[in-house]
Amino acid sequence: MLAADLIKRIRKLEIATRKAVSDTLAGQYHSVFKGRGMAFSEVRQYQPGDEIRTIDWNVTARMNDAYVKVFTEERELTVMLLVDVSASKEFASRGQSKSEIAAEVAAQIAFSAIANNDRVGLILFSDRVEHVIPPKKGRKHVLRVVTDILAFKPQGRGTDLGAGLNYLSRIAKRKTVTFLISDFLVQDIEKPLRIVSQKHDLVPVVISDPMEETFPKLGMVMMEDPETGERLIVDTSDPLVRGEFARLMQSGRDERRRLFKKLELDHVELRAGEEYVNALARFFRMRSRRMAA
Repeated sequence: MLAADLIKRIRKLEIATRKAVSDTLAGQYHSVFKGRGMAFSEVRQYQPGDEIRTIDWNVTARMNDAYVKVFTEERELTVMLLVDVSASKEFASRGQSKSEIAAEVAAQIAFSAIANNDRVGLILFSDRVEHVIPPKKGRKHVLRVVTDILAFKPQGRGTDLGAGLNYLSRIAKRKTVTFLISDFLVQDIEKPLRIVSQKHDLVPVVISDPMEETFPKLGMVMMEDPETGERLIVDTSDPLVRGEFARLMQSGRDERRRLFKKLELDHVELRAGEEYVNALARFFRMRSRRMAA
């Protein structure tokens, strides 16, 4: 049985998410994620302006009049949510942990997908693959996906993007739209990203917290790495310490952005405290403009 507070959170999230999808996201989602291709639908009589190459010469010969083939887009897609559940995702300085942000964003994407009759699947990973839900359609299925993101207790504490991405490569036989939701506080990610992006439409979703960008002035603070358990006393009032930390974090962000550009990956960046619907809408608009260029 689900705890009452979890049921309340899921219901509240569903109401907010479905409204956001209805008002803002569903149409934009449809416009930027294409189906598998074009499928033959029917033939009809030729009309001025029709492309000559679409004429069905066999039907034209039988009917003694010009007929053209009509094609429709195979709209149905498989959307995979590849969600990082490592210990660093529990960090929070603005009231919401990064894992809660991941659940909200995943819900927005999932409800956008089912509004377009697409299938949604889930892979939760830490330093290993933790949990998998095969792709399906429908509201009940999406609610199960969101519930598992919120409630699942991982065994691993570290982060290995390759574990999740390699698993996806093994199980997904057809092209998917994959949203990789993580804080990306890891190294050596180019190879697994490159391999998956060659077959799938891969969209990195980077979740960060403002306190990961710069230390507040709190004096001497005991800090612990949530993934390794390593502890270190840090003087957060020291401008040299604060400056070096900010420089290292900015360098990591710049390097990650260069990698995404190199691999031609459209990505989304989310910060705790930001309105996530607006961030996703910006991403959809940006991608739409790029595709139209």
